[in-house]
Amino acid sequence: MLLESELYERTVQRRISISGIGLFTGQDVDLTFCPAPPGTGIVFRRIDLPLSLDIPAALQAVTPSPRCTKLTTEHASVQMVEHVLSAVFALGIDNVLIEVAGPEIPSGDGSSLLFVRALEQAGIALQSSRKKVLKVQTPVYWSDGDVHLVALPSDEFRISFTLHYPQSKLIGSQFYSFVVNEAQYKQEIAPCRTFSLYEEIAPFIAKGLLKGGGLDNALVIKEDRVMNPEGARFSDEMVRHKVLDLIGDLALIGSRIVGHIIALRSGHASHVAFAKQLVLACSAREESLEVFSNSYVLENC
Repeated sequence: MLLESELYERTVQRRISISGIGLFTGQDVDLTFCPAPPGTGIVFRRIDLPLSLDIPAALQAVTPSPRCTKLTTEHASVQMVEHVLSAVFALGIDNVLIEVAGPEIPSGDGSSLLFVRALEQAGIALQSSRKKVLKVQTPVYWSDGDVHLVALPSDEFRISFTLHYPQSKLIGSQFYSFVVNEAQYKQEIAPCRTFSLYEEIAPFIAKGLLKGGGLDNALVIKEDRVMNPEGARFSDEMVRHKVLDLIGDLALIGSRIVGHIIALRSGHASHVAFAKQLVLACSAREESLEVFSNSYVLENC
């Protein structure tokens, strides 16, 4: 259940800027979180373009992109949005304008810590509008080959993820499950970096498609050992990062979620396809307030 303080929309209290290297372009990128009015949602603004074009963080704006989530409108796009969206969602922020001076989000260290720390410094402001909440009331399934995602009824937002990497003995099969909450997210999910087998990214490096990639912003595994000198931050850092990604991709739904999401071997494209199916399976109309120990607006499946 949502606590009384969690019923209302949130934004950031003040503007705050960060910068970093873009994973694909290798260029310095400036990003600024800005307060936004109730009902705005999460919006990216490309301030490096002549018209400072806005790109909504919405499922209908997603376009195919290898190894990341990309949002596109008629005249602008921004990629690598999943980590910043994950942080924004996990901190309970509903409305924020994200100004970005480039075609991709800064990579930080490959986790969402850069964004979590900036949002903490900006502070959180409660707003007058109630949050939209998508409550799963009947099971929703999505499958494609050996990739499966399920949404089950629950009175909380829980994610259970199974990562299966038979091509790597070091990774193998990993499982992680937790009730999505700000405190645990900051400690156990936010520090977890994007990862890859060296042989998977070598072709991208050879083609010059990962100009900003390196051991400073990714966990890289070669011949069943971690190449990063400091090693992994958790023994199951890989599956925890998949949870981080899933939270970011589900943020594109544009509402809080009450339900148990179970994922097996999924990635960005399947997350988006599943999220679209989940939204279609749910009523778009807002029901009257349903009273449990708390009250909140529901979009019912």
